[in-house]
This record gives sequence, structure tokens and C-alpha cells, in this order.
Amino acid sequence: MRILSSDAIEEAVCRLAKRAGLRLTDACGRALEEAERAEESGSAAAFALRTVRENARVAAAERMPVCQDTGYAVVLAEIGQDVHIEGKPFAEAVNDGVRRAYAEGNFRKSVCDPLTRVNTGDNTPAAVHTELTAGDRVRLTFLPKGFGSENMSRLFMLTPAEGVDGIVKAVVETVRLAGSKPCPPVYVGVGIGGTFDGCAFLAKKALTRPVGSRHPRADVAAIEEEALRKINALGIGAQGFGGRVTALGVSCEVAPTHIAGLPVAVNIQCHCCRCESAEL
Repeated sequence: MRILSSDAIEEAVCRLAKRAGLRLTDACGRALEEAERAEESGSAAAFALRTVRENARVAAAERMPVCQDTGYAVVLAEIGQDVHIEGKPFAEAVNDGVRRAYAEGNFRKSVCDPLTRVNTGDNTPAAVHTELTAGDRVRLTFLPKGFGSENMSRLFMLTPAEGVDGIVKAVVETVRLAGSKPCPPVYVGVGIGGTFDGCAFLAKKALTRPVGSRHPRADVAAIEEEALRKINALGIGAQGFGGRVTALGVSCEVAPTHIAGLPVAVNIQCHCCRCESAEL
């Protein structure tokens, strides 16, 4: 049994949150560069892509938030069953790390009561998802989720008969209806299977994969590729100016489901893909 201090959890979350708030992932940066090359020189879409890339460069250089919406703190934790966390409860350590990061980084605090709309003042509580795994390590992934894109997400309870065509249609239709609202080019996370709540988590988890990655299952990867092709044929383009690139990528995660159902969740991420991970 390995002992891990809750202070180490807090420190790691704080470090990941501050880093994520300042920079795009490397894969996102490369995808935006490729998207700009794909657009016609001098077009509004090319200008928009050049602008968001310059914004990312300045943010990283000046250590300023890469987006004004520094996001709802989403933490995915894979906790080895042979590690014992000593000190305060795990969720408390995570929230203390978020609280520190958003204060020290001068990040916008965006979390509020859903009814009174009173701000909690420190961007907590975080959305904490934990999975027990083998071993004695803890892997933390921090995903700051802006709500311009989160608000465009949808969940479908399809019938099994709708199959792959129904899945792709649901994904494409979600992006079409969103239009320019989620600050495209978007990154699309898709959860397939599980339950009503489980597939939503799968869609969120899909967004932690590098932009442009492919699922190891060939049939799932085929869905990713077909959905991306059809989304980019919509012509919404960067920031809604039209163009060839409406989405930087589509990533799907799957889980077994009931014989009577086919849940599908679509979680939209804006062009500002921020995600940091660490293993303790």
C-alpha cells in the first residue's frame, strides 16, 4: 500500500489548473495551424484562425488566460486501488487546488448557484469524476470547460435500429444547430452506450484525448472520421465565417449498453482546447 498525501493532490490540481488556463494543448495548436492552411488565403475564416492562433501565442508568452472564460473546473481522476490518500478527503483536496489556482492565476470565477445565480466566489466546487484502477498511482486530468460550447451539447436516447447512421446524424445535427455559438472550429466529444448519465461522462472523457487522435477500434474510428467529414461539409467555418474547417476533430468513447437502447451524448468544445494531466 502506497501512501499519498492529500497535499500532493492539492498541489498537482493547482499546478495543472494554472497551466491549462494559459495555453492550448499542443495537438490543438497543430490542428489550428493545419486548419488555417486549409482555408483560402485572405478569407474571413483564415483571418479568424490566424487571430485565435496569435491570441494563444500572446497568452502563453505573457502568462495570461488564453480565453476570458476560464471554465468550469472538470477533474478526471484515475485512482489506483493500492494507494491510500492521507489527510483531507480527496474531493476537498481537489477543490482546494482549484480555489488556489483561480486566485493565484487571476482567472475568472464562473461557478454560481443555479437558482439564485450567486457566485461561489472561487470557482468551486469542481466536477470531480473518479475511477478506481489497478496499481498504486493517481492520474489527474484537468479540463477547464467553457460554457459557450458546453451549452451547445446534447444527449440522445436513440433506438438500437438507428445504429451508426443515427449516431453520425445526431453528432452532425448537434454541430449544425450550434452554428457559430460555440466559437468554432470545435472539438467534438461523443459518448456512445452506457446509460443516460454514463454516456454523458464518456463524451466529456473523449475531450481529454488529443485533437486528431483516433479510437483503437476500427468501427469507432470510422464513426469519428465520417462525422468529422460531414461536419466540415456544413460550411459553418471558423467563428461562423464560413469555410472548410468547422471542427478540428471528433473523438468517441464507447461502453456496453442495454439491448433496448443506444444512448449518445455530444459534448462540444470550442477551438480553445485546454487540458493538462499528471501522474502522482
